[in-house]
Amino acid sequence: MNMKQTVVPSQYLQIALDVARRVARGELNEGERIYGRSVMASEYNVSPETIRRALRLLADMKVVEVKPQSGVVVLSADSARRYIENFEDSTDVRALKGQMDALMKEYEDLHRRMERTMAALLKGRETFASEEPLPNYEVEVPGGSPLVGKSIGTLKFWQATGGTIVGIRRGQKVILSPGPYAELYDGDVIVLVGTPEAAEAARHLVAVKEEKGSDSV
Repeated sequence: MNMKQTVVPSQYLQIALDVARRVARGELNEGERIYGRSVMASEYNVSPETIRRALRLLADMKVVEVKPQSGVVVLSADSARRYIENFEDSTDVRALKGQMDALMKEYEDLHRRMERTMAALLKGRETFASEEPLPNYEVEVPGGSPLVGKSIGTLKFWQATGGTIVGIRRGQKVILSPGPYAELYDGDVIVLVGTPEAAEAARHLVAVKEEKGSDSV
């Protein structure tokens, strides 16, 4: 999506802006009479009604004065400059609003796509579970393991092994779906779901590390 959106104002707004710029640049001087609506309509290739709306807007902003018998007279270059600044500010706001509307539409579309993908994923998992359940492995925590006394959360088990702990067998007791605060004890058997590589990584993680650099007798 192009974030730099161009907001094109209505014709009468563009004409009013052009006239204000000409006044600000001094091409049309204060007190000078501006040619009639029919001439301007021909110059800008628009209807006289469009010119009338543009001049009425400039009159409201005190850039020109519309006199019933004398036509249109330039009033103030300062007012013209203020009008130009206000116009540019309002254009920025319109552009931002256009960008926000586009982002909202994009967000809604993305949200719908995510919902469809999630539904398909859940359906696929149900089918997979009924036909071919994920393999699980058991890994014993030996005495002296660096994991003894540590909680599952602090171990960051999934990040370290790629496997998910679904249970802990402790003697005759089985703790299902242990939370991150569950601690591992000496002799626990970790039940994990994952690949054979994840099981091997878990065995390496729980293994007793040999001391290095010990003095020989």
